[in-house]
Amino acid sequence: MDRDGSEPRVVVGVDGSAASYAALRWAVRYAGLVGGVVDAVAVWELPGLYGWSAPAVDMDVDQDETRQRMRKELTDVLGEEAAGSVRTHLVHGNAPDVLLRAAEGAEALVVGSRGRGGFARALLGSVSQHVSQHASCPVVIVRAEQG
Repeated sequence: MDRDGSEPRVVVGVDGSAASYAALRWAVRYAGLVGGVVDAVAVWELPGLYGWSAPAVDMDVDQDETRQRMRKELTDVLGEEAAGSVRTHLVHGNAPDVLLRAAEGAEALVVGSRGRGGFARALLGSVSQHVSQHASCPVVIVRAEQG
């Protein structure tokens, strides 16, 4: 991710959950206030890849198709104009590790309180809890908007 720009960077984790969409909207509003840019980071990881057993899923992930879906979701959530100003990154790896690396030198790291894997009663998901304890920049944890 481009860390050489003079503009403040706001990194936001997106995973398709309601909380990540709320985090994305928050990140765009905040970046507007500080004159910054938004790096939206989606992380994909194959289940079982790091364990002792072989993965039970197809190893071929169509990254182009996934990037197109991500861009469409950003447009649906933010509108075309705002989505066009967001830089998207699709990264393979462990979500907390990828987000922490992406946020190095950032103005802020923004994540949803619970992502796709969160338990319904959990206040914080494992990713938001981990990055809040280890990030080198301020972390904002956004709850899903109640509708």
